[in-house]
Amino acid sequence: MKKVFLFVVLMLFVGMTPSHAVVMQGGIYENTMQKNYCTVIDKSTGKPIPNARIKIPSKNYTVYSDINGHFEIKTAINAQTIMSVEKNNYKSYSQTLNRGDNIRQFTIALEKSSAYDLKIENQLCHLGDNNFSALSANAGDFKSTSAGPVYTKKFYISSSSSKGQPYLVFGSIIGIDTALARGMGQNNITTSFASPPTVYLNGTKIAQIQVNGDNQKIRLPKNLIKWNQQNTITIKAGVNLMQTAYVDYDDFEFMNLSIETSADIRVSNSQQYRNY
Repeated sequence: MKKVFLFVVLMLFVGMTPSHAVVMQGGIYENTMQKNYCTVIDKSTGKPIPNARIKIPSKNYTVYSDINGHFEIKTAINAQTIMSVEKNNYKSYSQTLNRGDNIRQFTIALEKSSAYDLKIENQLCHLGDNNFSALSANAGDFKSTSAGPVYTKKFYISSSSSKGQPYLVFGSIIGIDTALARGMGQNNITTSFASPPTVYLNGTKIAQIQVNGDNQKIRLPKNLIKWNQQNTITIKAGVNLMQTAYVDYDDFEFMNLSIETSADIRVSNSQQYRNY
């Protein structure tokens, strides 16, 4: 009789355990159905990176990867939104998330930073005049207040970097309303477009940024660099070319501005930006 009783109890326990679960120590079970977690790994070794900080500034959302490099995005992504990933001794990383990406699984491979890499700006920066159309690219994602139409930052660069080619790298950019961005379907404006933001090195224009996107690289002319001295990067917002009554700056945001020096980087003359 005792054997029958124990058998019944065991069958009840098995029946109460979800069919899609694996029983772990302590009776805790892990859901083995589709998981929505993402993973941060080392690009060179493929090993998981724990305790990486993942931020979505427009959502005021921050989460850290666990011991297996896993993390979940537990906030709704309804439009293009910038996400950044940071970890000591690695290059800052950012990417533009699209609608529904919070329920996707993807892997982020971080690169180790080199002695010649310089972090210029890790924070989300909003340039413009806070006057923009709801149809503007990513207008619904603008959460920070504009710092004005001009961004300026000084940085020191060693002559040891002159052996390679330095590049200014924009981790992510959203909000640009140029004619090219409109033609690519990056905004819904049909009656106007803006001039592109311009980038200056030590007062000399070196590029214009035409479209939104991630990991845009701009070559820094070596003849303009002040080696072993302070240098200045300046970024100016474009203006609405259809507005003549007053200056209407095009609002846009960028994140993770850095300088990378490498002999291996090759940047083609694409339409994304124009070097001078």
